[in-house]
Amino acid sequence: MQQLDPGAPAPRPRRRGGNGAGPAARGIAGGTRSARTRARLLEAAGALFAEQGVDRVTGQQICRRATVHSAAIVYHFGGMAGLYQAVMAEAQRRMLSTEALAAAAAAERDPRRKLRAFIGQIVQRLASPVSQSWAARLFSREFVAPSAIYGPMHDRILAERAAILRDIVAALTGLPPQDPTVARAAISIMAPCAVLLVFNRRKMARLLPGLTLNAAAAPLITRHLTTFALGGLRRIATRRNRGR
Repeated sequence: MQQLDPGAPAPRPRRRGGNGAGPAARGIAGGTRSARTRARLLEAAGALFAEQGVDRVTGQQICRRATVHSAAIVYHFGGMAGLYQAVMAEAQRRMLSTEALAAAAAAERDPRRKLRAFIGQIVQRLASPVSQSWAARLFSREFVAPSAIYGPMHDRILAERAAILRDIVAALTGLPPQDPTVARAAISIMAPCAVLLVFNRRKMARLLPGLTLNAAAAPLITRHLTTFALGGLRRIATRRNRGR
């Protein structure tokens, strides 16, 4: 027996003897409706999760905003936990995937250029319109207050990104990637990016009126953060070479 997509409208009775679409065409149409329903759920849930947090949002709220049947979440995602994981995966994809970050760093040979590419990828996304979307707000919320549903997976994603940065820092300082000094340096590099992610833009404009964060300013911010980081890393490397 064929399952019906809860997000799709009720089927119309078939006309006998008509030139109705064949099974293949009906299957394509059903798949398109299912994809649209799934997309609406992701958008509605993402906005609500970003506004209220996953623990305060109900399935009924999401389905009402998405204008789909109340059974659609279970049908498409298996429940609220599956929906939240899918929403966070979409948020990560829109912000910056780990694969894109790794590829940008791997494309450079000089560790200094690797660092600039790493920082540049992050700054570009933070300076783009997506930084003001539900995806960025939800990513910020999960960053500050990890959820029980996605927290462990988010930790793995951040660990992969931290490993990329540790390797770059290790190459620039001559220290092993697992050295505590490398970890402290990585925190120093990532802290400004974290501030740009979670800080309210209107408040930032009031406190730092000279700071502009948009696509045009992204190269300048990238250059500044990279120069600042390299200065500290050179000092660390110098102290290491002197045996201090």
